[in-house]
Amino acid sequence: MTSVEKPSTIAWRRRRAAVAKHWREFAANKAGLTGLVFLGVVTVLAILAPVLTDESGLDVTKVTGGPLAPPSADFWLGTDIDGRSVLLMTYWGARISLLVGFSAAFLSVLIGTIIGIAAAHFGGWLSSLLLRFTDFFLVLPSLVLAVVLAAVLDRNTATVIIAIGVTAWPSTARLVRAQTLTIESRPYIERSKALGGGHLHIVGKHVLPGVMPLVLANTTLVVGNAVIADATLAFLGVGDPNAISWGAMLQTALNNGAITRGAWWNLLPPGIAIVVIVLAFTLVGRALETVLNPRLKGQHS
Repeated sequence: MTSVEKPSTIAWRRRRAAVAKHWREFAANKAGLTGLVFLGVVTVLAILAPVLTDESGLDVTKVTGGPLAPPSADFWLGTDIDGRSVLLMTYWGARISLLVGFSAAFLSVLIGTIIGIAAAHFGGWLSSLLLRFTDFFLVLPSLVLAVVLAAVLDRNTATVIIAIGVTAWPSTARLVRAQTLTIESRPYIERSKALGGGHLHIVGKHVLPGVMPLVLANTTLVVGNAVIADATLAFLGVGDPNAISWGAMLQTALNNGAITRGAWWNLLPPGIAIVVIVLAFTLVGRALETVLNPRLKGQHS
């Protein structure tokens, strides 16, 4: 007598097969795979920074280098105005940039996903209200709003995360709403409703699994934007004053005359770090979009 598999077992097997198929397609995209490997290495190194380096080198009272010293055997990327190693600061700056980037992106995507699904699923006056709310945030300059929030609230890393997260969600909300409308127009949703499926069942069992792939692809792009926003806020002087970040390094270099003194080593490392990390997130995000968005199938290389 043959045993009958449970529907949940069949569903999980199909999902594992779909994940494996998507991974093979993603791995075929060399640019996306390169970006993913780079991000993985940078993330691991950033996490291990307290183990691999001496944090005391960031303390201005314990520095051993001279102010704005050029690159040398002792300081490969020179020193800043306080005599701290630019290489060490750039390395530790990755921790704050990645922390803010991932955390702000998670907050932004969470808000956008909830609002997008609610606007599409419930419809009626609630949908109209949420759409007007989304449009209001879309027309507001997100950077200006983030600067205001960061300036009004306490100046710390949590404030920066909140300021970026609560201003960057509208694009995710519109993407999720469009995808939710597409999913809920399919016949199996009507069958689920006819069989007595409630809102929680339909959203949890049908809508979320269909929406999450595109949300995942969008999240990687949001992280890159969050890294840029974090660097911008720090450069404008409304970031965490006690954190070593790439934007803060650029602000310090500008305020202390590194440009006029020709101390290029104070500007290029954090600037290049921002460009490279955002490029890596963009490559991964575009590759995921190509794999997970049916309209873009066959366009990756």
